[in-house]
Amino acid sequence: MLRRSMIFTAVISGLLIFSMVQAQEQGARRRRTPGQADQPAARGQDEGARRGGADAAQYRQRMLDGIKEQLGASEDEWKELQPKIEKVLTVQRDTRGWFGGFTGRRQGGEEGAAAGQARSKVAQAQRDLRTALDDKSTPVEDITKKLAALREAREKANAELKAAQKELKGGVKDRQEAVLVLFGLLD
Repeated sequence: MLRRSMIFTAVISGLLIFSMVQAQEQGARRRRTPGQADQPAARGQDEGARRGGADAAQYRQRMLDGIKEQLGASEDEWKELQPKIEKVLTVQRDTRGWFGGFTGRRQGGEEGAAAGQARSKVAQAQRDLRTALDDKSTPVEDITKKLAALREAREKANAELKAAQKELKGGVKDRQEAVLVLFGLLD
């Protein structure tokens, strides 16, 4: 009788240990995203792409694909919406000028506008004002003029943004409008 209970206990313990190991393996598989590589080197490359190693065109395409998916747009709807969305994105970028903060330079010394890319009027006005401020001998009148030019460029860019947003809003359904507001494309 004692021997049977010991065998029974050993079998139950073995089954419990086996099921716990299986549960841990399944949990680890669930935490990984589909298509995630198992090799450490490949994971490192994926990390690099997420941190900015991928070029701007790939990033923009992934963003557009995400917007399309969230909108639930058919191919025909997307053909109508995509150019309007891209216009809003471009005008939004132009209204901000550069992302380089106080100095107007990106990491690595690159100017606020990417190499070969046209600088927006806002970015140009920001650059002109920054240049004037960096030169301690610039007369106050020049700084005032450059500041006024920056404000005017921003006002024009904001008006252009409002027009692009109005055009985009006219071509979407209520649910899609809500998605675009969440993405920051509409107010």
